[in-house]
Amino acid sequence: MSTRPKRRPEIEVSTRRRTSPRWLRVGFWACIVISVAVVVRRVYALVDPPQAAPPRMAALDAVFASHATLTLAHILPALAFVMVAPFVVFRGEGERVWAEHLLYALGAVVGLTAYAMSGYSVGGWVERSAVLFFNTLFLFSLFRAFGHMRGGEAVLKRRWMMRAIVILLGIATTRPVMGIFFATSRLTHLEPRQFFGVAFWIGFSINTLVVELWLRSGGDPSLTERGGTTSTEQG
Repeated sequence: MSTRPKRRPEIEVSTRRRTSPRWLRVGFWACIVISVAVVVRRVYALVDPPQAAPPRMAALDAVFASHATLTLAHILPALAFVMVAPFVVFRGEGERVWAEHLLYALGAVVGLTAYAMSGYSVGGWVERSAVLFFNTLFLFSLFRAFGHMRGGEAVLKRRWMMRAIVILLGIATTRPVMGIFFATSRLTHLEPRQFFGVAFWIGFSINTLVVELWLRSGGDPSLTERGGTTSTEQG
């Protein structure tokens, strides 16, 4: 009597992942650059507030200055997270272990302080709801990545880590959206408190949808151009 081998829940097959398109890599680096610029500008404004800033910008600076310690506790770890992220995204599995471990710690600090920062939302409950939703999604993704790392599931770890990184970079995508609102404010007569929340929802939604569609379409969660062994695991 013949016996069939037990079916394994995970079957690795030798195939080539879809290589990441140039626009995706350019978008990733653009988010990195914008994020760094945003943090540097905010730190500078807290340390040495500009004397000739436009009224709207001065009002925003005053909001962050009212809770400067919390702001720094949030944006400095976020800056470190953003600067370490490329080492996770573009390096091979064995080359990024230290970076991944650092991202788990930094991400936890960023996520927890983001909850505290939501109490000072410029855009009121619309912005606060965006922060609470996407920050929770960010921490959930990071937690799933950590769990898969502990379980030795490299493919799923990379997928969830990529989700966490790109969701956090949504803060960079909100900036061009805010720029459009600022540029059209003479026509719309909208104040920052009226469009900040909308900008947050748009910016974070764009990043979340892009990374999810890319991963679901079979894209390489490392944004590399190399092919290799992939898995039938989905997550």
